[in-house]
Amino acid sequence: MANKITPQPGILDIAVYKGGQSHLDGVSDVLKLSSNENPAGPGEKARAAFVRVADQLHRYPSTDHGALRAAIAEMHDLDADRIICGVGSDEILAFLCQAYAGPGDEVLYTEHGFGMYRIYASSVGATPVEVGETDRRIDVDKLLAACTARTRLVFIANPANPTGTMIDRAAMARLADGLPEQAILVLDGAYAEFADGYDGGAALVEARENVVMTRTFSKLYGLGGLRVGWGYGPHEIIDVLNRIKGPFNLSSPALETALAAVKDVAHVEKCRSDNARMREWLRSALAKHGVASDPSYANFILAEFGSKSEAEACDDFLKTQGIIVRRVAGYKLPRFLRITVGDEAGCRRVAHAIGKFKEGAK
Repeated sequence: MANKITPQPGILDIAVYKGGQSHLDGVSDVLKLSSNENPAGPGEKARAAFVRVADQLHRYPSTDHGALRAAIAEMHDLDADRIICGVGSDEILAFLCQAYAGPGDEVLYTEHGFGMYRIYASSVGATPVEVGETDRRIDVDKLLAACTARTRLVFIANPANPTGTMIDRAAMARLADGLPEQAILVLDGAYAEFADGYDGGAALVEARENVVMTRTFSKLYGLGGLRVGWGYGPHEIIDVLNRIKGPFNLSSPALETALAAVKDVAHVEKCRSDNARMREWLRSALAKHGVASDPSYANFILAEFGSKSEAEACDDFLKTQGIIVRRVAGYKLPRFLRITVGDEAGCRRVAHAIGKFKEGAK
């Protein structure tokens, strides 16, 4: 008898998302540069907050996340009532698809964009539409040309992952202004804090009714293991998202630790400064070994090799040295390796190893 329990159409066509590799068999001194994690981790204030909440684990957490939303609003000069918190910024992206897209609708994203955009669109029965980039950069003209009467959401990461490139405020404004009237522009700002002077699109959100921005505590704040993110948008859209948000989607440890982290300005600024310094050092060091990269505005660089086979051979060699980076062929970048900006020792170690690889390949 055939099994009549089946998922919704399209679900089985979704390829499972795979995160960056985190260990190497038989290697103890592993340098993980595959997931764009903050090498410093959370600050002492965040760590202390995590410990303090241990004796309250029998209590349900806040449902409205009021204290965290207020702190985020104060830090970024935003309206707390227009902020929604989620399990990483990923959950906010999923909410947007659940609320605003479905069968017959289209969700746009760019060819090197975050793989979850396609997955979230497919999971609600919408049609994911991939739009080409130009030289690994978001192309506003191509996105606008791809819009139709069925377009409901347009996802862009700025700075982008895995390229590290970004577009400026004028380009974002032109994109928002050129969208069909039923479409929402979603600015995925997971790496926004690493771009000097960038507000993540907040001014764009304030000035328009069709823009939502998202941010995360997983990168700069070093809280990837707790999964905390947030979104900011027009009152009407945030109200809709709150209607489908689970009542206890964030745990007490996550809320309290994120609250301490967002207030720890000294730690945040040190991490930002260290990343900018070591990002430029790593890019320059690899260039001396003949490995180019686009200017990056994130906490990683996209290292370019002569061919797919050379990129894969370099990755294999790095693993023999106990170093894990990220292949990005799945993002249509087969000649590249994405390398997280680690601490100084980590950056020197990976640069030295790539230098050895290039010397051996001659």
